[in-house]
Amino acid sequence: MDIALEQPAHARLITGDERELSVPAKLRYASTDPLAVYIDFPGDVSLDGHGATWTFARSLLEAGLGGHAGDGDVHIWPSGEDRTVVELHSPYGMALLQFDTAALKRFLLRTYAVVASGEEDLGAVVERGLSALFGSV
Repeated sequence: MDIALEQPAHARLITGDERELSVPAKLRYASTDPLAVYIDFPGDVSLDGHGATWTFARSLLEAGLGGHAGDGDVHIWPSGEDRTVVELHSPYGMALLQFDTAALKRFLLRTYAVVASGEEDLGAVVERGLSALFGSV
């Protein structure tokens, strides 16, 4: 059975002049893509007005809650006791966001209740990906 989770999240965008702007976000997880987590941002906070979705490894979120993690477009690390920083890099620039650590931990625990760490069925994920890529060929 396919299970999807969604959780609203409040983020604070750290601007170049050290201000914090409130940014709504939504955390998502789907058992059909068990290794990934998603953060959705609405159109009114994106550069093109269409919204943005960032996808990255669930293991990166877990690692970033305990220390600095990431070496690509997404970096995550704790910032004090109550906040976690998520740094997103794109061809258009970089965004530095702070999330409530407890909310991220709660979301991560919910994902593990759906698919435990190490129990991901990668064969099914690969099969769906190949079917999407090649269709009925």
